[in-house]
Amino acid sequence: MKINNYDILIIGCGFVGSTIAHLAAKDGKRVLVMEKRNHIAGNMYDEVDPQTGILVQKYGPHTFHTVDDRVFDFVTSVGEWYPFTLTARVEMLGKVVPSPFNFTAIETYFEPQKAHAIKKRLMDVYRYAAKMTIVDLLKSDDPLIKEYADFLFEHDYRPYTVKQWNIKPEELDISVLSRVPVRFDYIDRYFDDKYQMMPEGGFTAFFEELLKSPLIDIELGCDALELLKPSADTGEILYDGVKLNIPVVYTGAADELFGSEFGKLPYRSLWFEYETLNTDSFQDAPGVAHPMAEGYTRITEYTKLPPQDGKGKTIIAREYSTEYGSERGKEPYYPVLTNESAKIYEQYNKLAGKIDNLYLGGRLADFKYYNMDQAILRALEIYDSLIYN
Repeated sequence: MKINNYDILIIGCGFVGSTIAHLAAKDGKRVLVMEKRNHIAGNMYDEVDPQTGILVQKYGPHTFHTVDDRVFDFVTSVGEWYPFTLTARVEMLGKVVPSPFNFTAIETYFEPQKAHAIKKRLMDVYRYAAKMTIVDLLKSDDPLIKEYADFLFEHDYRPYTVKQWNIKPEELDISVLSRVPVRFDYIDRYFDDKYQMMPEGGFTAFFEELLKSPLIDIELGCDALELLKPSADTGEILYDGVKLNIPVVYTGAADELFGSEFGKLPYRSLWFEYETLNTDSFQDAPGVAHPMAEGYTRITEYTKLPPQDGKGKTIIAREYSTEYGSERGKEPYYPVLTNESAKIYEQYNKLAGKIDNLYLGGRLADFKYYNMDQAILRALEIYDSLIYN
């Protein structure tokens, strides 16, 4: 079929691309999805390990959470989900405490009298808040609160940030440092969102349901950038030399779409060291961060994400951060948000804005650190704005 016989072309099969494909097909549109990898579901892809039968998330741990009713209604209209509340840990100074840091952490690291004083001061100063960002705590004028914030920052936030992003925390966009707050209670859960859950059968099964319409054609292992040529000068997109008259949704790296004309955007990548162990349990939580460990940033145990019976075995993955484009940095995971990278991205965004039927969306294309629900909201926003709507 000729490319312009489709109603929409989507580059990328993660949450943004797949959500838009699903919505378009529901409206009777013919959809072509092109995916560079050999599988659907983007970084949410999971598969069963053939040796143990344990479901493993190939690109690192993911759990779904949102406060948005529209997002909840959308995902539950597509597949079956079950409640799942994530707990996490941090190993710091030889001790393991809940993540985000809560009052249990204070009692673990400080002697009783000092711990009591810190907890009381936090409750007195932030009496109407259950949590606060480390950035806010570091700015406190209160000496005791500032001491506690400095302790957490120097032993966790700073070393973890340096390993994860390979830049000083002061250079990183504040939104990244604010993602994991500090709690003022004993609650032991990673998120407070209204909806916290996992898809029945895993994320790949959910994406299969999302994309199962006969109106959706998917080409895997296909690098669209070998065929797709956008031109801001003419306001056109060519596909294998043919001008496209249909909407094109692009979810890949924005700089790569335009041949890195203004320089490369910085992305961090990950690689994983997997190990199968002859035990039912390796650690107390699905994920344990290791800010002070050499090299790796965290360890995920997949018999706990989601809970599974490994029949005497478990699989763990040590996670390492590296530069995208390096020997082990094969996939761009996270945009490195700094003042300089924001300026570079804005130049690419302006180029894209000159092409009426081109839509950028997703963590890479928008150069934003989206959670899954934020990616879905972005997809809904893009779909509502498509030129044929």
